[in-house]
Amino acid sequence: MTDPRASDPHSPEPHRPGPYRFETNRVIPAPVSEIFAVLCDPDGHVAIDSSGMLQSADGAAVAAEGDTFVVHMDREALGDYNLGHYDVTVVITRFVPPTGGTAEIAWTIEGDIEPPIGHVYGYRLTPVEDSGDGPMTDVLSYYDWSEAHPDWRDSGVLPVLDAKALRATLGILERAVRRGYVRG
Repeated sequence: MTDPRASDPHSPEPHRPGPYRFETNRVIPAPVSEIFAVLCDPDGHVAIDSSGMLQSADGAAVAAEGDTFVVHMDREALGDYNLGHYDVTVVITRFVPPTGGTAEIAWTIEGDIEPPIGHVYGYRLTPVEDSGDGPMTDVLSYYDWSEAHPDWRDSGVLPVLDAKALRATLGILERAVRRGYVRG
């Protein structure tokens, strides 16, 4: 069977299973557009972070691949490496806006570390057929380090987060969409 997304350049990438990828999903009772808006907002990233590392963000909402914003980080929340406070630049690597179908946003981070790590975080948002309970969205969260620089991928530092952290973030995302979130 052929993947119908192969002929549509705006369709999300097909799933790439492998040993260097975590993913989890949750159905959230909200339209794709509302969830996508949180994921495009730098303050939204801080609001839904389950790790405690993201402290604040600077920058405008993203609207295209290549857009960036800065996140002020504190790795102490994970209790593994004492890096103090530091900044990373989020670089959007995939941006498929909601146009009535599946939407996707993904990013990598850049900072002072050389070589750049190259891991990717992302969300794929798929509308669920309306069963009369209002708009619902299947939200797939993924963390992929298959294309990370080998110095990092093979160092034991990755993955930074585990699948439980992705799952927890989805719960916080649902709460943020349903109740609102504090913008910087």
